[in-house]
Amino acid sequence: MQAGHHPSIHNRWLALVILCFGVLMIVLDTTIVNVALPSIRADLGFSETSLVWVVNAYMLTFGGFLLLGGRLGDFFGQRRLFLIGIASFTVASLVCGMAVTQQQLVWARAVQGLGGAVVSAVALSLIMNLFTEQRERAKAMGVYGFVCAGGGSLGVLLGGVLTSTWSWHWIFLVNLPIGIVVYMLCWKLLPAHMAESRPQKLDIGGAISITASMMLVVYAIVNGNEAGWLSAQTLSLFALAALLFAWFIGLQLHVAAPLMPLSLFRQRNVTVANVVAVLWAAALFAWFFMSALYMQFVLGYDALQVGLAFLPANVVMALFSLGLSAWLVMRIGIRASLTLGLLLAAGGLGWFACAPLDGQFWRDIFPAMVLLGLGGGIAFNPLLLAAMNDVAPEDSGLASGMVNTAFMMGGAVGLAVLASLAALMSQQSLAQGNALPVALLAGYQLAFLLGAVAAAIGAGLALILMRESRLEQAASTPMH
Repeated sequence: MQAGHHPSIHNRWLALVILCFGVLMIVLDTTIVNVALPSIRADLGFSETSLVWVVNAYMLTFGGFLLLGGRLGDFFGQRRLFLIGIASFTVASLVCGMAVTQQQLVWARAVQGLGGAVVSAVALSLIMNLFTEQRERAKAMGVYGFVCAGGGSLGVLLGGVLTSTWSWHWIFLVNLPIGIVVYMLCWKLLPAHMAESRPQKLDIGGAISITASMMLVVYAIVNGNEAGWLSAQTLSLFALAALLFAWFIGLQLHVAAPLMPLSLFRQRNVTVANVVAVLWAAALFAWFFMSALYMQFVLGYDALQVGLAFLPANVVMALFSLGLSAWLVMRIGIRASLTLGLLLAAGGLGWFACAPLDGQFWRDIFPAMVLLGLGGGIAFNPLLLAAMNDVAPEDSGLASGMVNTAFMMGGAVGLAVLASLAALMSQQSLAQGNALPVALLAGYQLAFLLGAVAAAIGAGLALILMRESRLEQAASTPMH
């Protein structure tokens, strides 16, 4: 883009704020539901395992369509796609809020995920195009990172307030005014000519194969307990997913304009960052989902108390994402920051794994929340930087799409695996004659422990495999 295309400085920062509000609405929706799950379950009659679909239907389509969403943005213009994404997300939110059956809610959540994927994939590219100067871009990315990291835990708090004040329907209906305002303002503020260089072809085969493959995997895992892990259904689903994935890799090697150029993975840091993102997301979603359930079903907290219990994590995460994280990266480097953040998060999950039946807030929850807030706040920024620092500028949108995809897929698959294992553990405990809270606690503790292990492995990989690459260049453009 030539300088002449840029909106004025004032308008650009305003546009960033509006874009971030759009993204915040999407991020909130990943976690706002967690606190309301018991009310939704009671109201619509979900079973323990089918309840996971309220979260997974969203994460599946979200994770599945991120890569395609980013590519479509390059193709049809990012502003147009952002507006379509916001509109479809807002309409789907209305349907979720009015839902009276399980099917309605799950399907509407899937459409929400679609809209969310498009918005998230395109928002990063729009920010990259609005802020071309290195220092400004670092600031803008800091704001974006803050919204992504803080939005999740803010969602839990907001979910608690809305569910306990009105009803679970409001956690979806609250998106309507936000969606409408974001749509109107983006229509006015975003420059219309955002797509200059359009790719010649769209890799439809790649998009279909990777999306279908991911969805089959999560479906197989979520239904694994009921169908049996070695049943014909589960094994054939996994086999089909593997075939589709192999087909996707084959296509990426041979098509002219691949959805995900595998050459990017020759950059060691890109590969490591994506693997770490998967592990970190699995740990993070285990934390959001399982700790909310632990507080509600074992400790008997109401929705508002659960929301408030997440507040320490919110505050700490917000402080770190907005400036301290960038400062830390400058001081000790990307690799050390990422390792430190993941280790702190592992410590927080480990703390939760020891949570007792009669857990007390200040002793059992507060320290774990602070550690997880610290870990999340520190790790998010260097993870994005590691994924994007070494790639050519024209691939930066794609690299961010990839790490976002890895993150959401890690979250969806990780949550499915951990929720299934926790349910299995609880069933066994019940079969041995234990009371329900005891059985549930056994399952949650296992999930927390595995989450802690995932975060710790991520920290180890970052420490051992990541290269301190172009940090010298980064150090010459200080972030404020």
